Amino acid sequence: MSAALIDGKAVAASLRERIADDVADFAASAGRVPGLAVVLVGDDAASAVYVRNKAAACAAAGIAGHEHRLPADTSEEALLAVVLGLNADPSVDGILVQLPLPPQIDASRILAAISADKDVDGFHATNAGRLATGLPGFVPCTPLGCLHLIRSVGPDLRGAEAVVIGRSNIVGKPMAALLLGADCTVTIAHSRTRDLPEVARRADILVAAVGRPEMVRGDWVKPGAIVIDVGINRIASTPGRTKLVGDVHFAEASAVARAITPVPGGVGPMTIAMLLANTLEAARRHAGLA
Repeated sequence: MSAALIDGKAVAASLRERIADDVADFAASAGRVPGLAVVLVGDDAASAVYVRNKAAACAAAGIAGHEHRLPADTSEEALLAVVLGLNADPSVDGILVQLPLPPQIDASRILAAISADKDVDGFHATNAGRLATGLPGFVPCTPLGCLHLIRSVGPDLRGAEAVVIGRSNIVGKPMAALLLGADCTVTIAHSRTRDLPEVARRADILVAAVGRPEMVRGDWVKPGAIVIDVGINRIASTPGRTKLVGDVHFAEASAVARAITPVPGGVGPMTIAMLLANTLEAARRHAGLA
């Protein structure tokens, strides 16, 4: 068996085209465009790249980007003041504070200060609670993108057994909640799960989000499973060179699975696409059009 490649770039591109059309329709109805505020504290190189990519995606979709760059020594109170100001700004529909934050700032306090109605990252406890209880709210972008990719190759998930390896609040837990909402039978596994390979082999849908390079081997994968690799890990390849790999050993797993996401080019492009979708949804709610 050779797995079908789940092309996240192509799926995300198609989704972003539809979002751009919907943004134009929203602007015609509401008399304004949606607005996304992105706050970057410090000069972390990877974070700067993420913010630049998000700004470009907003511009391409017709969403107004409001970028706030603050120095690395910004105090927690100063950042809170920025967030509260954005909460009150009617031109801002979504607020994203880029993580990680410098050590003098309590990230949980900052995320809790973002209005739940503008929490397009889906990290606020109110939105997490809504997801857990099946109520409408904003869902974290990465697991929402994963679900979109899963449905692109398996639209009817009812009764499927799903295993999510990883229990973070950002990916693992919301991913499990989304799969439960799709009528899957869900197991959340992690580094202390007993006989983890055996648990993984039960999965019709296997989602790996542990941050360990190529941890999931081919003999962990049930023949015919859908494999979603959330991991992005940089490892040495040849002397002086590195490469990106996922949490799944791609060559081994693709010989067993029915469909699999590559790294890069799988889940990553979907995260920004879902951020745009959440921002548009926030704008619709604020305008009374949802």
